[in-house]
Amino acid sequence: MNIDSTLAAVVTGGASGLGLATVKALRAQGVKVAIFDLNKDIGEKVAEETGAVFCQCDVLSDESVDNAFAQAREVNGQERVLVCCAGGGNAIPTARRDKKTGEIKIFPTDQFEWVLRLNTVGTFRCITRAAAGMMAGEPVDEERGVIVNTASAAATDGQMGQAAYSAAKAAIVGMTLTIARDLSRENIRVNTIQPGIFDTPAMARAPQEMKDALGAMVPYPRRLGHPDEFASMVLEMIRNCYINGETVRLDGAIRMQPR
Repeated sequence: MNIDSTLAAVVTGGASGLGLATVKALRAQGVKVAIFDLNKDIGEKVAEETGAVFCQCDVLSDESVDNAFAQAREVNGQERVLVCCAGGGNAIPTARRDKKTGEIKIFPTDQFEWVLRLNTVGTFRCITRAAAGMMAGEPVDEERGVIVNTASAAATDGQMGQAAYSAAKAAIVGMTLTIARDLSRENIRVNTIQPGIFDTPAMARAPQEMKDALGAMVPYPRRLGHPDEFASMVLEMIRNCYINGETVRLDGAIRMQPR
């Protein structure tokens, strides 16, 4: 698929981190971009800076997602690219013993469910809406659209306390090929990026010693990933029409340790 000013794209979680890097990379190619994000203040600021359109969106809500797609299409037209970067997690052991009291505590089920709803269900909710919109249009150069999802190294190398996050991201990996097969007859491709440890705003809050230690765990290059490297992979997945149904690790060959 050609990446130029004729293309419209939606990026969920596009106000920061990997999503923002993707927005900037697409805008640099002239693509009309809609940023879906829950944070209105940051989202509007980023949209103004990049020339994108901001659509406040809660991926946990059918109504919110439907409204955001309607708003984006009114301004940019039907999107032919969806990049799902919205997500998050927590760090809670499955069961643990309090060091002081000896009390045994378990992972609250509602918090486990929230992580799955945010990452897996939220991603799928956006995929279904984008796919339906793409299907209504005619193919351009044989393609109707491209969908790129974001998983995590935790999908296969989950660390202690990441049961919910690992499950949610593993589900995204697991559904990638199935959705690609579902949409293949409509000439819509679906792929997933499985990033390792990236230098995002969330990571910026960590002490420098911790970031240095994490970077040293990467075989090569021995550093954290740069968000623009993630965005570069997104662009390649859009351009290359033979990449379909794939999950690509983008992690410098790291394999996460238990903790």
